[in-house]
Amino acid sequence: MHGRAAFAALARSARRARSGPVTVHFQPAPEPVADVRVAYTVGRKVGGAVVRNLWRRRLRAVAFDVISSLPPGDYLVGVGPGVRAMDYAELRERVAETMRRASERRA
Repeated sequence: MHGRAAFAALARSARRARSGPVTVHFQPAPEPVADVRVAYTVGRKVGGAVVRNLWRRRLRAVAFDVISSLPPGDYLVGVGPGVRAMDYAELRERVAETMRRASERRA
């Protein structure tokens, strides 16, 4: 995903789920053969640029592990400052579960 408008449209999606500091917004794919696309948002309250990039890389690794089990569409995965207290295993579990719940919700 590219561009501020694409992120803003996805953030307005009614299909979302939250688990602690992890929030996921979901927009179903208009075509049945579409791919899973994932975007990430890490707020400044999480830390400086280096820290935010670290969490973005971790989110990307988690998403790579779980996208094969998700329905096609666009996902926006965001984390807040509480994520700093999580280890990788807990982050993976929370993100995977929250992505699944967001994709199952009906708008």
